[in-house]
Amino acid sequence: MKKIIVITGGSRGIGAATSHLAAERGYAVCVNYNHNRKAADTVVSAIERTGGQAIAVAADVSSESDVIQLFKTVDKELGIVTALVNNAGILEQQMKLEDMDASRLNRIFTTNISGYFLCAREAVRRMSTRHGGAGGAIVNVSSGASRLGSPGEYVDYAASKGAIDTMTIGLAKEVAAEGIRVNAVRPAFIYTDIHTNGGEVNRVDRIKEFVPMKRGGQAVEVAYAILWLLSDEASYSTGTFIDVTGGK
Repeated sequence: MKKIIVITGGSRGIGAATSHLAAERGYAVCVNYNHNRKAADTVVSAIERTGGQAIAVAADVSSESDVIQLFKTVDKELGIVTALVNNAGILEQQMKLEDMDASRLNRIFTTNISGYFLCAREAVRRMSTRHGGAGGAIVNVSSGASRLGSPGEYVDYAASKGAIDTMTIGLAKEVAAEGIRVNAVRPAFIYTDIHTNGGEVNRVDRIKEFVPMKRGGQAVEVAYAILWLLSDEASYSTGTFIDVTGGK
């Protein structure tokens, strides 16, 4: 069976590293992006140069219509999805809860929570043996923030990832008998440009001394965990988590 993967937010950071590694492991890759077409095309071109198959598809995962069209495009151009990595997420300027307004909270929760639910829904509709599918696997990219809370910085982001932890457990049980495994990784202190959005480009360097391993992580180290959870080596694992946090 052809292995087809959708990676949301697949053009940068953890998503890009996962896109490259998935291609190396034999997946045809849908690199989803929201705004940065150039970054997505760069990932696709690199995959194609090494003999892999990839497409770049624009979609805002917070938009139901965009998500539906994303999966229809994959159906048409690659085939029926067998793996989903829910990775697209946002955070905003570091601040305390007392300074956050409703519009910020709604942006965070709509993208980081509703986006994961919508993409998982479309994947389940295609993968589930109850619907005539051949099964598959979903990996949600949560965050160590779901356990640590990110006080004084992004408790809204941390809370959104806590919701994803709960979603992972519930959905895993819901579709376990339908040939679908659902797991999550919880990265933290990873060198990606998401920290720029929070207003502190060098955040990882500031806090790495508090990490037991005394260093920040690389995006590919998260990708390795994701690809393991998608693989047959994890065939009896569902509703579980891998923390990629340097021991924090």
